[in-house]
Amino acid sequence: MVRLIYRNQVFEVPAGLTVREAMKQVGLNPEITLAVREGKLLHENTILQDGDEVKLIAVISGGEA
Repeated sequence: MVRLIYRNQVFEVPAGLTVREAMKQVGLNPEITLAVREGKLLHENTILQDGDEVKLIAVISGGEA
């Protein structure tokens, strides 16, 4: 299993999914969410391994001033 941590929520998904697939499975939009494992940014096509713990961070963007 893989643990995904988003804000104060913890999700578990099966190993073998890509980062993008895992985000979709737990209801997050991969277009506006970053995944970090052990301090390193993961590409959306990275395959998650059993025992991984991934922190998910929502990207906030603003408009022009």
